[in-house]
Amino acid sequence: MEQWAEELIRSARVARLATASLDAEPHVVPICFVFDGGAFYSVLDAKPKRVAPERLKRVRNLRANPRVALLIDEYDEDWSRLRYVLVLGEAELLSPGEEHARALARLREKYPGYRAMPLESALVIKVRPHRLVLWRAT
Repeated sequence: MEQWAEELIRSARVARLATASLDAEPHVVPICFVFDGGAFYSVLDAKPKRVAPERLKRVRNLRANPRVALLIDEYDEDWSRLRYVLVLGEAELLSPGEEHARALARLREKYPGYRAMPLESALVIKVRPHRLVLWRAT
């Protein structure tokens, strides 16, 4: 992977997760995330939601269709600085266990808001990349 793409992945505070239902109905939400060099992780945290985490559209979509896209981008008024990393892959929902705990530790390191939030029983989304599309204006 190119150095600028690694830096963008490390520094980005938000990404957009795209899922689709079995009927190919798309759904996109912003997420907080971390990358461990092999997979991307996001937690269904305690911020207010309209339904229980298990009933969220992204969770229902992932259970029906694990194929996802994750977009990490950077916008600038100077369009010569535009860039993005598009991750195409498959997602799974992690329950508490070793990998879940490692993902939470990384997320808490990156996002101070997660440090005091009870997340030990929260679902974690793991995205295994199959292909990366890298683009920048220059």
